[in-house]
Amino acid sequence: MKILLDYSINELKETFSSQKSFVAEQIFSFAHNGKSVDEMTSLSKEFREYLKDEYVSVGAEVLKEFKGKEGTSKFLLKLVDNQLIECVFMENNYGNTICVSTQVGCRMGCKFCASGKDGLSRNLSAGEILSQIVLVNRLKGGNISKRAISNVVLMGSGEPLDNYDNVVKFFSLLNEKKGINVSERNISLSTCGICDKIYSLADSGHHPTLTISLHAADDVSRKKIMPIANKYSIDEIIKATKYYFEKTGRRVIFEYSLIEGVNDSLDEAKKLSTLVKGFPSHVNLIRLNKVDGANLSCSGGAKKFLSALTSMGVSATIRRSLGSDVEGACGQLKRRYLGEGQNC
Repeated sequence: MKILLDYSINELKETFSSQKSFVAEQIFSFAHNGKSVDEMTSLSKEFREYLKDEYVSVGAEVLKEFKGKEGTSKFLLKLVDNQLIECVFMENNYGNTICVSTQVGCRMGCKFCASGKDGLSRNLSAGEILSQIVLVNRLKGGNISKRAISNVVLMGSGEPLDNYDNVVKFFSLLNEKKGINVSERNISLSTCGICDKIYSLADSGHHPTLTISLHAADDVSRKKIMPIANKYSIDEIIKATKYYFEKTGRRVIFEYSLIEGVNDSLDEAKKLSTLVKGFPSHVNLIRLNKVDGANLSCSGGAKKFLSALTSMGVSATIRRSLGSDVEGACGQLKRRYLGEGQNC
């Protein structure tokens, strides 16, 4: 089945050229409001029946919602081909945020992340990425006129830049004024550091906030926990992020999960400071989520590490922990759901 959310307005006009042009805009609006084909009541019954034979409006359905503390919910979604993905909704005083997945699984193999434990199944289409936002927006009482979601983070399962073409199209669909219309100033993309795609994104005309999953301040330490470090050095990543800043004017964020005995020493803090100091950036320190089989422990020295960074002039904070009570880390909920025979 084809997914209507995969189509821009112009693509819908071309696809349904036998219909009047306003029909494409109606379909686009219905789909971005999360309406099924049956709910597209302004379309003729005959045309709706035709659509239902070939298309679904939204490329996912919510299997379960797990509500946590402080307005956090994690959603387990089933795609048209029965694959499972996750997204997380978080309430904040500056607006509600949704963290979405870009792939089913992940092939990056970072040792602290559950989403890559079973490898990559497939990429999500642009419409499947968008489906997560559309579904949750509707469930939380929003629509395209009054959104329940103001911020979008591509930080769920998958490596966004490993699905580059679909992610770039997703940005165009998400920015469409007749749709959900989220500004790119309110979108963040997290990558483990695929340098050639960082350059491509900088030149693409799409300028979300770039977040680098760094997690180590030297290549030797990074290779122990992130296989991508065998392809791209930290120096190459820093060079690419500086290019991104020069092209976009957007400050770059560095994510740094503190792992006991791996990257949490004061010496590591000094090396990290050298990398980012004087560069328009910010460091998010993260308390490590437990991942079965990873044999990695959360560092107890987050405040000391933060104090060391700030004393060296680095802009840094300890990221607020949301979603741990609903297994908010990438891939945790899906693995438990499948591991328990789909009896969450």
